[in-house]
Amino acid sequence: NAQTRIRAQLGPPAWPSMVSSLVLALVMLALIIFAARRVTRPLKALAASAEAFGRGDAVARLKESGPDEARRLIHAFNQMQERLSRFVADRTRMLAAIGHDLRTPITSLKLRAEMVDDDETRQKMLATLDDMQHMTEATLAFARDDAAAEPSRPVDLAALIESAVDDLAGMGKPVSFAGAGKLVYSCRPTSLKRAIGNLIDNAIQYGERARVTLAASASGPLITVEDDGPGIPADRMDEVFKPFTRLESSRSRETGGTGLGLSIARSIILAHGGTLALRNRDGGGLTAEIRLPPG
Repeated sequence: NAQTRIRAQLGPPAWPSMVSSLVLALVMLALIIFAARRVTRPLKALAASAEAFGRGDAVARLKESGPDEARRLIHAFNQMQERLSRFVADRTRMLAAIGHDLRTPITSLKLRAEMVDDDETRQKMLATLDDMQHMTEATLAFARDDAAAEPSRPVDLAALIESAVDDLAGMGKPVSFAGAGKLVYSCRPTSLKRAIGNLIDNAIQYGERARVTLAASASGPLITVEDDGPGIPADRMDEVFKPFTRLESSRSRETGGTGLGLSIARSIILAHGGTLALRNRDGGGLTAEIRLPPG
């Protein structure tokens, strides 16, 4: 009949060929996804470890998997991480050992200075030795904190800053805090509180009072510490971050400090992957800005 003749002219149905083509396409797609994941999975782990290591967190050795290029890259990262960790640990131990060994000669010199007959000379010698001892203790405290390898953990950043402010306000220091409510952030809370405390101390010491603020942004938390002091000459902005650098010419700790506060604060902030910048305000006073990466 007519239908039979039409089927004969059209040939066999096309759906079996379409099904086989679809199955082949799905198999090829699955192979492509598998290959892509095999390449991207170790690279994602590498990126996460590199970000954590850049913030100072302890990072376990990565498994060297994936294609040859990815394995070589991960191997190089593992080697770099181990070498840098050994270097930092060695430098920290050396710093702690030097600071510890300085205690004995300083104590000995103090005893000898007490036997100096001239009162003015004796007082100057003792004041200098006290200054040296304070520097040594500050260096040892920083080395101990660094060697402790404090792990990162989520904390309420607003509560942490408020705690640092309350500690100083309880001592009668002119300091205030304005936050943006609860802000959970992963950090090393003890060391970060130390950095913020150093900046507040610096603001009170040189700028009469400290106003601390915390703001959340897409690029990460922003912490500012403002004072009402004379500011810092533009050509000395970078210099103040150097250890034992003091703009104040006085050798008294009550007026000049040890020159370690800003250096330690910046070191801690950099270890968190953030930045610390100083700028003079147009109306007078200095602003210290801590910008932390998204947590």
